[in-house]
Amino acid sequence: MNVPARITVCPERQMLEYMLDRNRAELIDTVRGLSETEARRRLVPSMTTSIGLIKHAAFAERKWFQHILGGLPESACDGAMVGEASFDISDDETVADVIAEFERASSRARAIAAGIDLDATREHPACGTVSLRWIYLLMIQEFARHAGHSDILREQTEATRRS
Repeated sequence: MNVPARITVCPERQMLEYMLDRNRAELIDTVRGLSETEARRRLVPSMTTSIGLIKHAAFAERKWFQHILGGLPESACDGAMVGEASFDISDDETVADVIAEFERASSRARAIAAGIDLDATREHPACGTVSLRWIYLLMIQEFARHAGHSDILREQTEATRRS
């Protein structure tokens, strides 16, 4: 994922898109260099793993951009659409596969959002009326939080390498 140099002043939409892309890239960077075993290691009681966070982020992209913003039925979205199952990684999926899945979902999200005004609204069954601006802010928050989770998992993994 190619993120431009740090941007601090620009129009609102450009800033939102930049921050979202930056957080997408940060999340991916947390798994680069981990082995397949390390990326799958469960270091907390939940289903959270480094690779699982990327897989879940791809689900979030599909849910919010393809299904809610784009209006596609869940069956027409290009991947798993079940929340908790989005952390499940099959034995045949690699880190590279999951990163590629997330990058495809991110690319499709960009394409869907490109022609939509920030103030355009859609209905979400649980959240009610949401705007594209709100979706951007939600995804920025979501990916920043998950990058932080994955940073901690990586730090724990790297500590075990040294011991």
